[in-house]
Amino acid sequence: MEYKDSVIVSDQPVISAVPRSGLLWGFLGVLSFSFTVPFTRVAVETLDPLFVGAGRAVVAAALAASALIATRQHLPRDGQWFRLAIVAGGVVAGFPLLTSFAMTSTAASHGAVVIALLPATTAVMAVLRGRERPVKSFWLLTVLGALVAVTFAAIQAGGFGSLTSTDLLLFGAVIAAAVGYAEGGLMAREIGAWQTISWALVLASPVMLALTIYSMNQHPLNGGPAQWASFAHLGIVSMYLGFFAWYRGLGIGPMAQVSQIQLTQPVMSLLWAVLLLGEHLTLATLLGGIGVIVFAGLAVRVKQRSPIRLGR
Repeated sequence: MEYKDSVIVSDQPVISAVPRSGLLWGFLGVLSFSFTVPFTRVAVETLDPLFVGAGRAVVAAALAASALIATRQHLPRDGQWFRLAIVAGGVVAGFPLLTSFAMTSTAASHGAVVIALLPATTAVMAVLRGRERPVKSFWLLTVLGALVAVTFAAIQAGGFGSLTSTDLLLFGAVIAAAVGYAEGGLMAREIGAWQTISWALVLASPVMLALTIYSMNQHPLNGGPAQWASFAHLGIVSMYLGFFAWYRGLGIGPMAQVSQIQLTQPVMSLLWAVLLLGEHLTLATLLGGIGVIVFAGLAVRVKQRSPIRLGR
């Protein structure tokens, strides 16, 4: 008698087992990132937002180049440069620049709530990039999460007709980061986690250096100790070291599920905004954050159909 395996795709959403190491590395990355919004808010109080957004990438690129040279890393293959450009556009240029300009005109707590949409957005990008098969409820919950985030931003701005450019910048930052996270997670499986962010930083460094020099020529560097300390954290940790852990976690994967760890980021960012910046946590901000986190968490948990292997 012969036994053959067949695969039946079930419509029931499941939560696959996620390696604990992936979750641990992911959490360490998110912990590093949770300081990004509050410290950006501090840095742009007296420093030009263009300098903060581009300059931190220059600092990180210098560290990245040193690490690549010291360890004698091989150059990426021809086809990998384009994908690294996608990573760079998302997490080296897009997210830092957009959030830096957004933080000049809004509270860190507001930014943290809107950016709470990032886990679900990352899951969407991971699903699309990884060619998985999400159930309908995944898309429904993702759309609902997006509506909650937009509604929150609209209420804070005074109505749907009053959404500000700041909110658009934050939503753009979410999309940019999600694209960079998903592509970076895939690249990490091929060339390594720290190598991925390092090559992306080096690739983007000419543009970011030019923007930094332009900003320095236009605006004096009159930051105080708090601003420069925040800038240092953004360049060393948020822009570089944090990605060591984050891309390693995504590389271990599954990416859409490891991205659940991001659900802790807005909570921690809100906490830092209150403790470090003395911001007042309003009921609307709290409810908005809870709403986005709930829908994002549900969306990630029902991300795909489960393959059920039967013997016959």
